[in-house]
Amino acid sequence: MRYIQLRIVLCFLIIAFSPTISFAQLNKIDVNGIVSSSEGKPIVGASLVGEKDNILTITDANGKFLISVPVGSKLSVVAKGFTGKKFTVSSDQNDLNLILSKENKVQVAFQKVNERDLSSGISFVDVEEVLNKSYSTYSLDGMQSLVGGFNYNIWGQGGYLVLVDGFPRDPGTILPVEIDQISFLKGVNAIALYGSRAAQGVVYITSKRGKVQKQQISVRANAGIDVPKRYAKYLGSAEYMSYYNQALINDGLSSLYSDEDIFNHASGNEFRYPNVDYYSSKYLREFSRRYDANVEINGGNDVAKYYTVVNFSNNGDLLNFGEAANNQTTRFNARGNVDVAINDFITARIGVNAIYSNSRGINANYWQSAATLRPFRYTPLIPIDLIEASDEASQLLIRNSKNLVDGRFLLGGNQLEMTNPFAAAYAGGYSNFVSRQFQFNTGVDANLSSVTKGLSLHTDFGIDYDTQYSTSFNNTYAVYSPTWNTFAGFDQIGSLQKINDDTRNGIENLANSFYRQILSFSTHLDYKRQFEKNNFGAMFIVNGFQRTASGDYHKESNANLGLNMSYNFDSKYYAEFNQAIVHSARFAESKRMMPSPTLTLGWRLSEENFLKNSTSVDNLKLSFSAGILHTDLSSNGYYRYQQIYSQTDGQWFSWRDGALNRSTDSRQGENLGLTFAQRREVNATIDASFFKGMITLNSTLYMNQMRGNIAPLANRTPNYFSNGFPNSSFVPFFNINNDDRSGVDFNINFNKKVGAVDLSLGITGNYYHSKIDQRDEVSEFDYQLRQGRPIDNIYGLKNLGFYVDEADIASSPVSAFGNVKPGDIKYQDVNGDGLVNAQDEVYLGKAGFNGAPLFGGLNFTAKWKNLTLFAMATAQFGAYALKNQSAYFNIDGIDKYSVNVRNSWTFENRETATFPRLTTFTSDNNYRNSDFWMYSTNRFDLSRIQITFDFPKRILQSTFVSDLSAYVNGANLLTISQERELMELNIGGAPQTRFFNLGLKASF
Repeated sequence: MRYIQLRIVLCFLIIAFSPTISFAQLNKIDVNGIVSSSEGKPIVGASLVGEKDNILTITDANGKFLISVPVGSKLSVVAKGFTGKKFTVSSDQNDLNLILSKENKVQVAFQKVNERDLSSGISFVDVEEVLNKSYSTYSLDGMQSLVGGFNYNIWGQGGYLVLVDGFPRDPGTILPVEIDQISFLKGVNAIALYGSRAAQGVVYITSKRGKVQKQQISVRANAGIDVPKRYAKYLGSAEYMSYYNQALINDGLSSLYSDEDIFNHASGNEFRYPNVDYYSSKYLREFSRRYDANVEINGGNDVAKYYTVVNFSNNGDLLNFGEAANNQTTRFNARGNVDVAINDFITARIGVNAIYSNSRGINANYWQSAATLRPFRYTPLIPIDLIEASDEASQLLIRNSKNLVDGRFLLGGNQLEMTNPFAAAYAGGYSNFVSRQFQFNTGVDANLSSVTKGLSLHTDFGIDYDTQYSTSFNNTYAVYSPTWNTFAGFDQIGSLQKINDDTRNGIENLANSFYRQILSFSTHLDYKRQFEKNNFGAMFIVNGFQRTASGDYHKESNANLGLNMSYNFDSKYYAEFNQAIVHSARFAESKRMMPSPTLTLGWRLSEENFLKNSTSVDNLKLSFSAGILHTDLSSNGYYRYQQIYSQTDGQWFSWRDGALNRSTDSRQGENLGLTFAQRREVNATIDASFFKGMITLNSTLYMNQMRGNIAPLANRTPNYFSNGFPNSSFVPFFNINNDDRSGVDFNINFNKKVGAVDLSLGITGNYYHSKIDQRDEVSEFDYQLRQGRPIDNIYGLKNLGFYVDEADIASSPVSAFGNVKPGDIKYQDVNGDGLVNAQDEVYLGKAGFNGAPLFGGLNFTAKWKNLTLFAMATAQFGAYALKNQSAYFNIDGIDKYSVNVRNSWTFENRETATFPRLTTFTSDNNYRNSDFWMYSTNRFDLSRIQITFDFPKRILQSTFVSDLSAYVNGANLLTISQERELMELNIGGAPQTRFFNLGLKASF
């Protein structure tokens, strides 16, 4: 009976509601439509959202959509970068044309503003847009080609503050695929609210967050190879011996290597006469492989939005022998961002990121050894088939060896090379560098309009943990030194000398542990109101972070209060005032807080009557800023203001034999007036667009002064204030160093459609000049004063070629750099005192440590139908460097010889020699800083090319795939420079590489 009753009830419900269902179905309407921008371009991927926050559909590649909804439905259309629009479906709306206006929000200090309302000294990059045509794996890769004034520093100022979602983090902790936008806060007005640590600029990276849309899953996979651009070139054994003999003769000594030795090492048995080429294909792969893949999940509604990404990458290594063949680096990370509307006025957000990285390698520095170990010193492997069978002692060593390579070779070595990179790679064990990072941040936003309209409160808290350590299995191993003979008419090994023992204890060692924790907090109370065309804004900010690291006595801290007040009239006239109260425990209590005010004024000329109806000027805005930011960045440590005393461990002999007395020494003088340095700046920005967006321009002219950088006042205090033994000093620190910088940065973009091809060309750059305004320096000669010179100056001697002969030496000024001989570099006696010494060093040029005087980049896009070509290049001009700062050129004693010695000075080639004479002694004279070794670092680099093909939507219509793209790209492809060979070298490290990649991206 129970089941019969249930059936009756169900039948009744069906009958009762069937008219309603039929009525609803009869009153549904099919709505066709197009969503486009105000410029008339279709908007791809716009979401149509129902009244109950359910996603109904998204627009296709032409901005079109088709939905079937009941008449009277309330719908919203939402698209990234555009202001959303709501509408109600009526019975006659069969064909809709929805036009959305752009609303590109840009992250600045503690808030987002419309792009058109940006103040001076700010640039930004839409990374998601760039990534669709230029895939990369480092967050700041290629930014020089997209942002004027950025060259892995900002305006030549050194280390900038990196913020990820407002929290201080390393840029490597977030991948480009996870990034929505990067803002470059360059001007003092843009950075002041972040306090002292932001004084050299801020790079603000904003991660992706969930959107109001149907759940979308995107998958990307890449496979690529790294191909070495160039290896260092060193002499082989025979040639080395010849040139070393030449060096001995230059020193007045007898040759060491006979002609027979040289001949044998040139063409003899490679095991008996070693000629080790560390860059041989026997040891290295032609390329290393690289793989990475990621999955993104994005979606949500007005109540909750979510974004999740999982990344995995694996990088191989060029080494291809022994344990080194297993070298690799793997990285896995997962990031999640969730935004939740708790109620009508409170929203919360949570972000989590976990990174696991492991790097496996051998217990030896192969590339360093390749730059230092001479090629004839030992043979890496000894073939056992060349050992005399009758030599029982050697045969016993073979049988007892635990490290027989491929069953055919023993490990080579000798008393001087008891350990070497080859033996270590085969038998020395391996190490594993482990990094674990966890980042958590949360925030709450409260709309306080119920208290006062326009009032809101925003609070953020973050905590980061970073742990690193190395584990290793450190094995000892035996190497064997052979004694060769030719008694049988051919080369064979008559006996072996065993050095060390083979030991594998199986113990895993732990070393190089490192721990870091970062706590971050900020809260700001905002007020934003609009009264007709008057827009008011204000923020009161409390901001700070603290970084704790193992081994640091004092935590690194940044704390400040901030006040922001802004006004604009109809986005036409602008005024903004910032005031930061910075705090630092690096100074005495009376000097720990300082105000940092900035003021910005803006004027949009294009809204004035004389330009408003212009057919050529779309937008023209001028902004002017001035301000002072106090910073403690130049204080490398705490307690610089105090008198510091320290006790020795016992340095003084006493009357008692064998005993040492401890002493108390002064290490630093007191200066309670030590305080913050000041970044004083004025800048002006022009932001313009012409001919309906065909040409856009953003450029900033800046002039800043760093006043009061901290340094010890050593040269202006009596020399008895400090001495070398014991290590004692009464010299105090002062705010003594002053630097000036001025320049202009620019972003120029050209956009044009030629036929069916959309073309875009971007030019970025920065031209700047730096000058030392004041230093603690005293010199007898004005030309040696750094004051008035560029900050990154190169000082050195002026060369006059080589000494020709002894008569030339006798008639030249005396060198203070040791005994010189013909073929050594001769220097100019600048001060005419008859002695060449450090007092003859003069200014030679700009080093470009923080960027060449002129640097910039290009980016080019050409799109035809479903095919996109993207190219990126960088360039720099006006800086110099010194070759002798590399061991590849700085050669004397028993150093390994590079090919540069081939044209070293001899009496026979004295007219054409380009390298000083070789010597087996230390050459104090030849490798001093001088213009002999100086070269221009001007260069142009083709840094990236990518070709992308987007599969047509009609092909994907019958599949579950909504978007599919394939691409091929290359990076670090070409360098054009007079010193290209030198610039493409890495001496003592892994080589520079070209990267070639094939990738696939799909969305579902």
